[in-house]
Amino acid sequence: MIYSAKIRVYKNPDIIYKCFISESKSLKTDRSDYIIKKNKDYVEFDIKAKDSVALRATLNSITKLLTVYEKIEGLKK
Repeated sequence: MIYSAKIRVYKNPDIIYKCFISESKSLKTDRSDYIIKKNKDYVEFDIKAKDSVALRATLNSITKLLTVYEKIEGLKK
């Protein structure tokens, strides 16, 4: 892997972790992979990719799911 990125999400780490842990296998490919770690105050995504296109695709997948979570949270209010 030659590309890497880390994303930290500080809002509701328990819920975010539960949402992503079930999706983690479906977002992994032979060109990119990520590990999700839950800490006390945040969830961290450690992304590794073989090329920039694969990195961008994984980042897009993660941020798209985060957007869905934000919209659902907005509807609760």
